[in-house]
Amino acid sequence: MASHEQFSAAESNRYSRHFVLPQFGPTAQQKLKAARVTVVGAGGLGCPVLQYLAAAGVGHLQIIDFDTISMSNLQRQVLFQTTDLNKPKAVVAAERLRALNPLLSFEPVQQPITAINALPLLKSSDVVVDCTDNFPTRYLLNDACVLLNVPYVFGSVFRYEGQVAVFNYEQGANYRDFYPAPPAAGSVPNCEAGGVLGVLTGIIGCLQANEVLKIITGFAKPLAGEVLLIDSGTLEFNRLKVPKRNSRQYIKSLIDYDEFCGIKTKAMKEVTVQELKALLDSKADFQLIDVREPHEFDICNLNGELIPQGDIPDSVDKIAKDKQVVIHCRSGARSGNMVQWLEKNHGFTNLYNLKGGILAWAKEIDTSMPTY
Repeated sequence: MASHEQFSAAESNRYSRHFVLPQFGPTAQQKLKAARVTVVGAGGLGCPVLQYLAAAGVGHLQIIDFDTISMSNLQRQVLFQTTDLNKPKAVVAAERLRALNPLLSFEPVQQPITAINALPLLKSSDVVVDCTDNFPTRYLLNDACVLLNVPYVFGSVFRYEGQVAVFNYEQGANYRDFYPAPPAAGSVPNCEAGGVLGVLTGIIGCLQANEVLKIITGFAKPLAGEVLLIDSGTLEFNRLKVPKRNSRQYIKSLIDYDEFCGIKTKAMKEVTVQELKALLDSKADFQLIDVREPHEFDICNLNGELIPQGDIPDSVDKIAKDKQVVIHCRSGARSGNMVQWLEKNHGFTNLYNLKGGILAWAKEIDTSMPTY
């Protein structure tokens, strides 16, 4: 049984509201102080998760994220500021959290989590929090947590709706029990293409942080065996039972998750922004297609032909087959998906994705170009 004497004066003052909580008190606070939590993704969900876990006093926070901060992140990623643009998310998040609570230990990891490094990165964690936005990483984190016997706190957002769940709690239901198979590749847009209400990421992230605190301290029963569905428009909360599929018995090792999710394809042809500039400067005969949305095109563009991603299936006849075609978007993700879709479904062999998209152009070719 922990007591006030085990905490410094600074800790006692900082966590005083926890100390007087029924079913919490110094004992639960000591558990938080000793805990190691890994948060994968320092974006819309990761920011509120990290802020509240740091404020609560979780002793060691590992932050895994390889992305940098862009203007469009600031609508929901509340740890970051306009002056942080192009800086690494994990590093900036650690700096902000250290300023919030210097009594803790923070470990930023600036690399993608993969089947190769997942087990070493997560093996010391008491809880893993999934704040990512893609299915291969979700299955990877789930399987790694099953193999390591670590609770996995899941969260996802899309437009106005979100989901929260605790998987692998006391070897209970895991993500594969709820989603035994991934959706068809390209059938679920990411936030860049589909949008997300900024405040929703705060709601879901706070609920994830709440589950982490319950797992570590035991002050209440975690949301295990169920998935909570939240509609931010109607404020309806619904719970779905996770079917008992016993998928745990089939998880023996980490696999190729891009292949499992159907998004692994042959190497895509790409051009760099320098190569594109050379094409433009030489007035080469090629087609440049922008698959962003009209409002994005209005902010900045490369004078290409605007065919939004959603219009591509009905605009195939507008895409040349007799000369080089360069397709681009903001970062290269949407345009890459369109290149692969067109190659697979319409037999194109002359398509090239602009590596890094218009962000790379603004960074390396035209630094005066506005970004978002």
